Amino acid sequence: MSGVKAQQISKVVIVGGGTAGWITAAAMARLLPSAIEIVLVESDAIGTVGVGEATIPQIRRLNGVLGLDEDDFVRKTRATFKLGIEFNNWGRRGDSYLHTFGDPGINLASLSFHQYWLKARAEGSDASLWDYSLHHKVAYANKFGRMERVGNTSMTGLAYAFHFDAGLYAAYLRHYAEKEGVKRIEGKINDVSLHGESGFIKSVGLESGQQVSGDLFIDCSGFRGLLINGSLGVGYQDWSKWLPCNRAVAVGSQRKNPLVPYTKATAHGAGWQWRIPLQHRTGNGHVFCDSFISVDEASDILLANLDAEAIGEPRPLGFTTGRREKFWKKNCVSIGLSSGFLEPLESTSIHLIQSNVSRLIELFPSAGFEPAIIEEYNRQVAHEYELVRDFLILHYHLTARDDTEFWRYCANMDVPDSLRAKMALFEAGGRLWKDAEDLFREASWVQVMIGQGLMPKGYHAMADRLSSDQLQRMMRDLKAIIAKAEGSLPSHADFIAAHCNADLQ
Repeated sequence: MSGVKAQQISKVVIVGGGTAGWITAAAMARLLPSAIEIVLVESDAIGTVGVGEATIPQIRRLNGVLGLDEDDFVRKTRATFKLGIEFNNWGRRGDSYLHTFGDPGINLASLSFHQYWLKARAEGSDASLWDYSLHHKVAYANKFGRMERVGNTSMTGLAYAFHFDAGLYAAYLRHYAEKEGVKRIEGKINDVSLHGESGFIKSVGLESGQQVSGDLFIDCSGFRGLLINGSLGVGYQDWSKWLPCNRAVAVGSQRKNPLVPYTKATAHGAGWQWRIPLQHRTGNGHVFCDSFISVDEASDILLANLDAEAIGEPRPLGFTTGRREKFWKKNCVSIGLSSGFLEPLESTSIHLIQSNVSRLIELFPSAGFEPAIIEEYNRQVAHEYELVRDFLILHYHLTARDDTEFWRYCANMDVPDSLRAKMALFEAGGRLWKDAEDLFREASWVQVMIGQGLMPKGYHAMADRLSSDQLQRMMRDLKAIIAKAEGSLPSHADFIAAHCNADLQ
């Protein structure tokens, strides 16, 4: 019996540009058949949010799929390199730890390194977990280099991401996508037409009178969700009871030397402040909850804690943490802020864009829009949002701070059962159950939990396969290997100057 060939989608319309729109356009143009027409509609009159300028290592996969030259990408976006995020004042005032992109130490005989570190602590060692982290040592030496492995050891080298100018990044991807055949239409949308019987989106109408029709519509219109919410009425799950920050003020400042290869996230009385170093300036912002502090007070705190002169005035932004009830309805898929927002604490916004675009391409439908495909996409994206949500909640909830009403609320709030179980399991003996879909590695959970004061009550019995002498020798050797590797690297600024210095004229 011969198969039936399904009618294929012939035209994709992306509504909205910015980072979400142009990542979607670039990836689709690269990976979908050239017979599929891709059109992006955006208006120069509508600004983009541009809060996040920091990323996580998964962005290198996107760059690889697109075939980008990394040095050119760094140069054109005025980027710097990122080895992790420094968290200050989160567990207690005065505390500081670095959530690095690498694994401390070396896993040995199927057992995670932190179990050997816990054994060493039980035997009297006062060494920090981060004493065995290559990323930590390199970051605080303000160095960087591309290093796949550490010498001839089994230790992985430097995992890294980027800080970049979000506006320049969108422009860079636009140039790429247009070269790949994406058609950009300038214009502001003032109406959306639906098919009478199916309720599917038929076309979007521009102020100019032009109608842009398509088969599949991608909503990259930002928080307002012009299509997914405005036209199709998909609701929103509000997660602000767990992630209470709902406002931000952002401002640039003059570049500050030395050029550090990490983001800073410093907790204040009712939120936290980011510091993101770029080649030409520093990005700063104060994320806060306006139930505990006013916008004016938040702006004053931001400006008082800059480490260089501000460029312009703080720009305000409002948001509600959470996600859409559905990410894909009928012939419309929401990507980026239209699908949800989990605040920039762990730099996940751009990852969620690329992750969802990747899933959409993998589950790309025929023109029949099979319900099973749509349901599976919604299931996968919802699950990833919930996993990221739990990791972010961990930072707020796992605190001993009680110096402000905000932190007392966070410490005492009722968290999802999934997170409560994970914390209890780790406290019982340093175990972590890794969900296969979790964006964050075991080492990420370990660093945040230990960094914010959750110490396991014991260690895994398998660690006792090493005698005390063997354990001390291993720990000593690790420190020596890490010191040698760090010593071979140039400064972060020198690496950029040699390989990918931006033209700042």
